[in-house]
Amino acid sequence: MSQTQQRANPQSSTEPTMKLIPLGNRVLVSRLEAEEKLKGGIVLPDSAKKKQEQAKVIAIGTGKKDKNGNLIPIPVKLGDIILMEKYSGQDVTVSNEEFVIIKADDIMAIIEK
Repeated sequence: MSQTQQRANPQSSTEPTMKLIPLGNRVLVSRLEAEEKLKGGIVLPDSAKKKQEQAKVIAIGTGKKDKNGNLIPIPVKLGDIILMEKYSGQDVTVSNEEFVIIKADDIMAIIEK
């Protein structure tokens, strides 16, 4: 498998029943949980939590081709924490786990800690 095409099994249990392999310029991510407490210990109710825009990269596609046919790889790697556009992507559920398939262009930043 080439370095630009990385496949991941989003399953956390034993044997996988299904794999999601993003194609082309798409990335499979898992949203990160929203904070439940504010500084000072105030607990947020579910209705006050924003849709989380941070996600962890689970699998990446091969990239896209430019007008000359050259492959432009996706600039993230497995395990990266990214900031993605709000409301982007398609929600999918695999073995009771929720993921989002987004276009690489919807990734705004890689978060380094």
